[in-house]
Amino acid sequence: MTIKEQLASLDSVTLNLGSGTGLVMGIILGLIMFGIAIGIKWDTLKNVFMNPKSIITGLVLQWIGLPLITFLLIICLNPFLTPMVCLGMILVACCPGGNISNFICTLAKGNVELSVSMTAVSTVLSPVLTPLNFWVWGNLFLKYTSLSGRLVIPHLEIPLSEVFKTVFMILAIPVVLGMLFAKYFPEVAKKMKKPFSIFSIVVFVVMVLGMFIPNWQLFIQYIIFIFLLVLIHNACAFSTGLAGASIMKLPKRDRRSITVEVGIQNSGLGLTLLLNPAIFRPEMWNNPETGVMYGGMLFVTAWWGIWHIISGLCVALMFRRKVLS
Repeated sequence: MTIKEQLASLDSVTLNLGSGTGLVMGIILGLIMFGIAIGIKWDTLKNVFMNPKSIITGLVLQWIGLPLITFLLIICLNPFLTPMVCLGMILVACCPGGNISNFICTLAKGNVELSVSMTAVSTVLSPVLTPLNFWVWGNLFLKYTSLSGRLVIPHLEIPLSEVFKTVFMILAIPVVLGMLFAKYFPEVAKKMKKPFSIFSIVVFVVMVLGMFIPNWQLFIQYIIFIFLLVLIHNACAFSTGLAGASIMKLPKRDRRSITVEVGIQNSGLGLTLLLNPAIFRPEMWNNPETGVMYGGMLFVTAWWGIWHIISGLCVALMFRRKVLS
């Protein structure tokens, strides 16, 4: 069986992600963000917006650079890929940066304030830019593969409640509380910082295992092709961030932050969109009678959510070994 035939068999696959996965992940990320915020300084955070070159560069790479690189990668690999797998890659590339990037940035000794700012701004922009990007690049792909008459790219609607939950409940509130705690209880905050870092690592290992174990048999069956594909795509994302930040001659700490931000995508949002029947209508996107089923999109997006944690930790460890001059 060819690679393309193997990937085509993914379209009818259903993943078991658990009904409470999003809630548990949100609570854990909120706690982790509180621990990260203990080490954030108000003056440094303000300086990110007073000197906007780095954050503008990062956002351009996030919203324009990564989708473009993804499209070019798909064109190169198209003989081996299926339409649904390709559209899954495009969807991931059109999502904002993930909250885990702030944690990874802390481990990488990057500019945490820049990382938090990029995550917040890109998430706020996601209701407009994610649907627009997916529509543009998705339709370009369908025209390239002559599928424009068979599939219609849906109008993605990102609920404002999800944006509010991500920006305020998971990001803003824990960060503000953590910074206030560090300001008024500096000695306690200093003692808490290391235990919170250890807690973060342990929690993320458990989270990865929790997502992986229920789908063990599926991953074993399809892991080789999806693993290699997501590995290449994710490596291109990290490389886009690093290359773009280096070309702009940004400070090295900022380069690390942007590399992590562009390489870590909010694939959880992608899954939320895919599983919303009002957006990806079953009669068009999950219909055995027509042969159009989007299991490939689900599989790519779900594995991204697991792999970028592992790859992000590896990138952070490589950065930590290099001394900033």
